[in-house]
Amino acid sequence: MPQLRKDPVVGRWVIISSERGKRPNHYEFRRNGSHNGPCPFCRGSEHMTPPEIMAYRPAGSNGEGPRWTLRVVPNKFPALMIEGEMDRRGEGVYDLVNGVGAHEVIIETPNHETNMGTLTEQHFEEILWAYRDRILDLKKDKRLRYVLIFKNQGSEAGATLEHTHSQLIALPIVPRNVADELVGAEDYYKHKERCIYCDIVRQELEEKVRVVSENGSFAVICPFASRFPFETWILPKRHSGYFEHASKQEYIDLSRSLRETLVRLNGTLNDPPFNYIIHSLPFGESENGHYHWHIEVMPKLTQVAGFEWGTGFYINPVAPEEAALCLRQIAL
Repeated sequence: MPQLRKDPVVGRWVIISSERGKRPNHYEFRRNGSHNGPCPFCRGSEHMTPPEIMAYRPAGSNGEGPRWTLRVVPNKFPALMIEGEMDRRGEGVYDLVNGVGAHEVIIETPNHETNMGTLTEQHFEEILWAYRDRILDLKKDKRLRYVLIFKNQGSEAGATLEHTHSQLIALPIVPRNVADELVGAEDYYKHKERCIYCDIVRQELEEKVRVVSENGSFAVICPFASRFPFETWILPKRHSGYFEHASKQEYIDLSRSLRETLVRLNGTLNDPPFNYIIHSLPFGESENGHYHWHIEVMPKLTQVAGFEWGTGFYINPVAPEEAALCLRQIAL
């Protein structure tokens, strides 16, 4: 029997419909051939990107050049531009604001890797520090309200280049999805004086059925109301609203959790396309008792179609309990 499940944070409903005929191993991904031609993100192709914003290099390396381990550059085709004034205005019932913001690319390695799962834990930690460094720098710009860090792996997930990279978009407004999470978390806190995400972590670690893995700082789960097959959340055990406020040990543990999660997804689904998104408090918000930063990882295995667009519901053909079991069984 299919189930309707309600997300406890934003109140979004999903349909878990495992009777739709497919087993988890039917979602093993079949990738097309690799793209040929010069890659602007490879070592030696630095001239093919805009001038770098930031780079990590081994000790003793100076200035721009090919001896880098991670590089951040402006997006060549930005969604928003850092120059200009906001100029908030209205035209009748319509609100407008200039497209002020930032759009950056984090080139995670100079090597033309097929996915992040081949990188070491130490390299994952370097990527996380780069995210933090860029957030802290952009936070100084008083025009900006929110920084979204996300990764599109594979063309089916929106990546235009196969060389592993992630992106950062800084916005002058708080996105609707983030605002909905803030409202849902605050409503829960008003009624129970507890953080909904902390309660989720406690309950999932007690029940175990949707837990994929855990370490000293993080719990990795397939959420109760998963929108997509094998959707996975990485939740800090310590309550904190800001990703950039994590401790050194938490970044070390997060690098392990994130890498292991991608390795498990690759092993279960044969290197699937995926997106991951870091959810964090907007700039200027004080640390509070109700919002809890986290990472959502979503393999791109199904399509959002007419029913989803028309209702706001999602249909997920793989129960999160079954997905978590499959992911736990992957040897690391």
